[in-house]
Amino acid sequence: MALDRNSVPNDLSAFWMPFTANRQFKKAPRMFVSADRMHYKTADGREVLDGTAGLWCCNAGHNRPRIVEAIRQQAGELDYAPAFQMGHPKAFELASALRDMAPDGMDHVFFTNSGSESVETALKIALAYHRARGDGARTRLIGRERGYHGVNFGGISVGGIVNNRKMFGTLLTGVDHLPHTHLPENAWSRGQPAHGAHLADELERIVALHGAETIAAVIVEPMAGSTGVLLPPKGYLERLREICTRHGILLIFDEVITGFGRLGSSFAAEHFDVQPDLITTAKGLTNGVIPMGAVLATPQIHDAFMQGPEHVIELFHGYTYSGNPVAAAAGLATLETYREDGLFERAAELAPYWEEALHSLRGTRHVIDIRNMGLIGAVELEPIAGEPTRRAFQAFLDCYEKGVLIRTTGDIIAMSPPLIIEKAQIDQLIGTLKEVLDKLD
Repeated sequence: MALDRNSVPNDLSAFWMPFTANRQFKKAPRMFVSADRMHYKTADGREVLDGTAGLWCCNAGHNRPRIVEAIRQQAGELDYAPAFQMGHPKAFELASALRDMAPDGMDHVFFTNSGSESVETALKIALAYHRARGDGARTRLIGRERGYHGVNFGGISVGGIVNNRKMFGTLLTGVDHLPHTHLPENAWSRGQPAHGAHLADELERIVALHGAETIAAVIVEPMAGSTGVLLPPKGYLERLREICTRHGILLIFDEVITGFGRLGSSFAAEHFDVQPDLITTAKGLTNGVIPMGAVLATPQIHDAFMQGPEHVIELFHGYTYSGNPVAAAAGLATLETYREDGLFERAAELAPYWEEALHSLRGTRHVIDIRNMGLIGAVELEPIAGEPTRRAFQAFLDCYEKGVLIRTTGDIIAMSPPLIIEKAQIDQLIGTLKEVLDKLD
């Protein structure tokens, strides 16, 4: 089919694209021009099955009528309202809806505009919380190797992906990292791997080194997504919670990916039955339609700030677009779509079929490991000697040409389809990937 010239700009040079090989892309651009439910449509008229929920965010699929109409109505009624010393109803309605959906005890919501901003906000709240309680020596933050917590300075400091860090000079000081949980003996695990709970005990070593009285918070993804779907070993998160509680350290769960049904529950904290002190969210909060994020906090944290004169600002932090009216309307409609369609329950029901389909790739050419949980999975490929990432990137290009969208991180193929996916579409996604891998050099 001929390229629709009305859909593709003549000049691609101005847009410096994020996390993209810009020169390669602009020589052979891959343009989406529309989307509906499980499919994108390309500029040349082809349908592409969305195997990644956009970028881990379109959990309810694309072009959902309730969300589209909510945005349209809100934009015509109240397009913007300041969040500093003013309010509008939908921000409070969305905060209440999030509280009701969240694990018990996460009663307060601070709105942001992205996952990166949610992480920065949670880190700042953690530091300020200890200071508000007269424990200002607690300034050290603990992340984890191979962790991804967005791209702002706080996030890349506690994060553990080297390419996200190495170009940007001195980051936050007073940061340590736990070891990652990706152990060779857990290869080919289905769901939570058996080995590695002891890795949480590394936190005790850090406590012994620096003193618990200097440590403010530990931040981890309950299940690490962007680094290649690294699952928590059985007992690992429980052990982290235990150590943090004993030493008065806050535990932050970064649920920007795992929130809103990805694992078959509202949040990973519910899925693993481990209670953090703060939860960061974004992505699925508005189904990816409009930028929005949120930090969920316990009353203990929130109430520590609610001291002193009532007319004084309690937390000197926030964003121009915190709780933006149109974003809040999108968030409310998204949560209602999840509820009305039973999408979290659907994800849990589909998870066994997804697991079987994914692990059917064992023995396929180049595949050295497969990992899965809920409706998320990773297929790890043996890298080409001296050319890391090239094999997986070629698989990404070949899958796109065959009408399927996957995502790569290093030599790992990550998939996280919208929760509305049908079994036949799972078969198409996995079948296409197998066909591509079988022909790949």
